[in-house]
Amino acid sequence: MSTANTTGARDHARSQAAAAERVGPELPVDVDIAKITFAQRIPAGGYANVVLARGTRVRLSDPFGAACAHLLLLRAGSPWERLNVADTVKVPWQAYLGVGHPLLSDQGRVLATVIADSSGRHDTLCGPSPAARRGLRLAGVKQGLEPRDIGPTVSFFRGVRVESDGALTITGGAAARTAVDLLVHLPVTLLVANAEHPLDPTPPAELDLVAWSAPEELALAHGTDPEYLRAVENTEQDWHARTLEARA
Repeated sequence: MSTANTTGARDHARSQAAAAERVGPELPVDVDIAKITFAQRIPAGGYANVVLARGTRVRLSDPFGAACAHLLLLRAGSPWERLNVADTVKVPWQAYLGVGHPLLSDQGRVLATVIADSSGRHDTLCGPSPAARRGLRLAGVKQGLEPRDIGPTVSFFRGVRVESDGALTITGGAAARTAVDLLVHLPVTLLVANAEHPLDPTPPAELDLVAWSAPEELALAHGTDPEYLRAVENTEQDWHARTLEARA
């Protein structure tokens, strides 16, 4: 098929689109499809950006066992409040992400909590690779963000451990079809890039991102540590104060 003119180019593009295999993410079977607000399969080297409401549950899935999700959260409408990886590690006294771990902003508020995890291979220490940073910048532009808004990230599905001498050891991925669930405590802009890890050049495979409305889960206890409870209290006070201000 000739593409020497616009008609030929159009017909070629349409034929390519018709032949393309459309593969979406695997949706959770126990969630009403009407509650799903976002679903995307992110290819290797790809990215996604989405604004999520308070009370959204987010599932990041590694369908083939080789994804690497570099995640950044910024408060929707107030992007100067964003994920602070240092506080996310320091406040809970834990560098390794797992169930009950808060993702904290630089204001001591909980942007999201890890509430399920079948992978256990994550990283809070190394930040995004150059390829991941490029993807995050592209994702951010689509939300009106600038390169300066792209700060340190956490990475899911590629583990890193600290040895007794301080050396960082990559532990790789866990297995195919593992997943991490986050519960969003404040409205956020979520940016994610599926790119290689700074310490692990293994090319990533596809990454699934699915989000659905689950506000009832905010009433559940997802952690018992005093530091976590104080951060949640701080978050709830701020949210309710802003809500009352908006109604006034």
